[in-house]
Amino acid sequence: MASDIANAEPALTVARPVGPIATRKVILDAARARFARDGFTSATIRKIAGDAGVDASLVMQYFGSKDELFASVMDLGPNTMSRVSDAFEGPDASLGERVTRAFVEVWDGDPQVSEPLQAMLRAAIGNAQATVQLRGLIQKRVIDDLSPRLRDSTDMSTRIEIACSLLVGIVVGRQLVGIEALTRLDREALVAYIAPSIQALLGSRPAS
Repeated sequence: MASDIANAEPALTVARPVGPIATRKVILDAARARFARDGFTSATIRKIAGDAGVDASLVMQYFGSKDELFASVMDLGPNTMSRVSDAFEGPDASLGERVTRAFVEVWDGDPQVSEPLQAMLRAAIGNAQATVQLRGLIQKRVIDDLSPRLRDSTDMSTRIEIACSLLVGIVVGRQLVGIEALTRLDREALVAYIAPSIQALLGSRPAS
């Protein structure tokens, strides 16, 4: 018995954050990862609290409800999709490649940005709040940012929305559904396959 106790592995412990700002950040980080992994419905306050190393009651104290916690995680800031908008600057011949790469990098890159987006995408399947946020992210933060550049085009905003919809579909297949053709490709190979289709949508068209 004594040898069993001596050889037992020590229990893993999660260090509790110190101070309200640190506690809030740790909870948000844990919620961001959990919502991205499990989606809104399956992610519970208890699981998020366990990931954060705090009591579930403390999560409720800071955020009030799972809906409010989710809303805080989804508060991405106005510059989240600026990389996509910025990709429209440059030569027209490589527009499709730039937009595709920017979009994929936003959704598949830095976890601080990609995890909330993935959580939003998972939740949008069955959560009205997330659906509205996702639509607003594409329509407002991409189309509105580009509106000064669209004045001379009668249908460019429509083409941008269609292109973004196609790219969201790629993200769903890669991140949520796990379609093999998408998951086995690295980022650059994925861009190489998709960019020509996006170029066909967004590239300049000869005057009729």
